[in-house]
Amino acid sequence: MLDLPRFTAAAVQAAPAYLDAAKTVAKATDLIAEAAGHGAALVAFPEAFVPGYPYWNWTMNPVAGSPWFERLYRSAVDVPGPEVEALRAAARRHGVTVVIGVNERGAHSMGVLYNTMLTISSSGELLGVHRKLVPTWAEKLTWTGGDGSSLRVHDTELGRLGVLACGENTNTLARFALLAQGEQVHVAAYIALPVAPEDYDMADAIAIRTAAHAFEGKVFSVVSTSVVSPEIVDAVAGDDAAVRTQLARPRNALSGIFGPDGRPVVEPLVDDEGIVYAEIDLARCIQPKQMHDIIGHYNRFDVFSLHLDATPRTPLVVTGRDAELPAPAGEPAEPEPRS
Repeated sequence: MLDLPRFTAAAVQAAPAYLDAAKTVAKATDLIAEAAGHGAALVAFPEAFVPGYPYWNWTMNPVAGSPWFERLYRSAVDVPGPEVEALRAAARRHGVTVVIGVNERGAHSMGVLYNTMLTISSSGELLGVHRKLVPTWAEKLTWTGGDGSSLRVHDTELGRLGVLACGENTNTLARFALLAQGEQVHVAAYIALPVAPEDYDMADAIAIRTAAHAFEGKVFSVVSTSVVSPEIVDAVAGDDAAVRTQLARPRNALSGIFGPDGRPVVEPLVDDEGIVYAEIDLARCIQPKQMHDIIGHYNRFDVFSLHLDATPRTPLVVTGRDAELPAPAGEPAEPEPRS
């Protein structure tokens, strides 16, 4: 008899301690403890949570925003590094799987920042380091794109877990690449985006994309979005009344858990800080796939095919001599677990 996982997931909707990695990680570890105390086995955090999102790309011209890029770079994290170690220790201590977004410094250049999603097992193992493939719109002023090496699904005791950041959840091929690897639980991480065009409802956009992936793949989708705190408004807007009004715009964040029928399992949380909890029962994914299994009988692989190049991309390939080089992009060195 097939025994499928059944567990509680937690979607965190929160603001970072802006541009302070140590304080943001401390907040994250407290939230991990809180979620674990409510029985959560999976805790999902927003995109770029540590130490925050570069809103200045949208509110300033590139020259004015350049010093802010340096601030973010100095406040970002190394993978591996002390902030990652603290998150691994918290996951291990509370026995929960954690997915969290960080700004990651590139190992080979002081000009490289990645929008990175970390997947950490309940034993504290760093399972995945996924770098957002294509920074969205103004984000290109800050982040370097990742490569296909991190577009992978991880086997966990909770099922086969996949992760995408924000706009990647609009990329049909990226989503299919995860589904085709047997994804059963999807984590979609977002930032609050009050700086989008006026007719763009970010909460609706998040819900539509989350429901679509859950329904199309017949999977559970856990979505977590950040919050724009007064601290962020003060830092980015200062005395600019127009920017302050823009950053205070409502309906720019939504977090929750969606089932394989595309419907929310519980009422999603909009705008406010908090944690959404819901039960995930992977047995609910079986019957819907009898009708539409787009990675099985409901496809024509003799007609369609998708090629994923999972080669790690590096700025330099050295042959013919022994050399100590930075770890290839997408393949960070793995520190020894602490006892």
